[in-house]
Amino acid sequence: MPVDIPSGAPAAIATPTAGDIRLARLSLNQWTTRHWSLPDLVAGLGRAGIGHVGLWREPVQAYGIAESAALVQRAGLHVSSLCRGGFLTGDDSVQAHADNVAAIEEAAELEADCLVLVVGGMDRADQPRLDVAEARKRVADRLAELVPVAHRHGVRLALEPLHPMYCADRAVLSTLGQAIDLAEPFPSEDVGVVVDTFHVWWDPDLERQIRRAGDRIASYQLAEWVLPLQQDVLLSRGMMGDGYADFASITRWVSDAGYDGPVEVEIFNEAVWQADPVEVVETVARRYVQHVQPSLS
Repeated sequence: MPVDIPSGAPAAIATPTAGDIRLARLSLNQWTTRHWSLPDLVAGLGRAGIGHVGLWREPVQAYGIAESAALVQRAGLHVSSLCRGGFLTGDDSVQAHADNVAAIEEAAELEADCLVLVVGGMDRADQPRLDVAEARKRVADRLAELVPVAHRHGVRLALEPLHPMYCADRAVLSTLGQAIDLAEPFPSEDVGVVVDTFHVWWDPDLERQIRRAGDRIASYQLAEWVLPLQQDVLLSRGMMGDGYADFASITRWVSDAGYDGPVEVEIFNEAVWQADPVEVVETVARRYVQHVQPSLS
């Protein structure tokens, strides 16, 4: 488990407990405590006093969509996001569309605030790779086919820009500005954007783009940029306060833009996954009230 407070930082604060008003908007993404079963996750959030959860399709499907929806509803949990749909750049448009329709239906049953879309990269199996412009056009065309489906189900699609290092294989949307450009032809209640600190902290135009996003901000997600990056860069997300992201400024900008929804901690990190999930949740709560919550309006 990462140290609780990095060297030179202020002293650690006490772990917030259930009923602490500072936790009112905190959400825990399911992948942060990846090895917890869904019932264990729900129970753990209840003990910690966290009322929001971000879910992932694979473990929800394994547990059962209806069963998952009933479990979180009985616990009084609110689903801040469902991850993930997207991957719109592949060659099989029929299969991609069908999978995304299924994801929309799952998000509707879970009453999730949004379905997060990771749009896909440039690689194609056994074929020459797409160029980046062609890949982005493919995303735009296929998004347009999904929006009416999402609208009928009352599901908001949330385009997530990923850090540029993922452009080739995961997401040809690399900046918040690009995501807003893609979303703008559609009503904001149908297509929004994700502000994920891990992916956008570096962007010199970030403040302006968050202000431009306004009510299109469908999800605000937290993870830290820590060094060194892992060999598998997917697992390079760290705990807030251990790295380089300016959580106070980004949180203030998001709040000033009008976002008042859940604030979701989503960390992919092998050390975090191997730690005691109860301790992980406690650390998330401490770091959140220290580095993020004071900047919320």
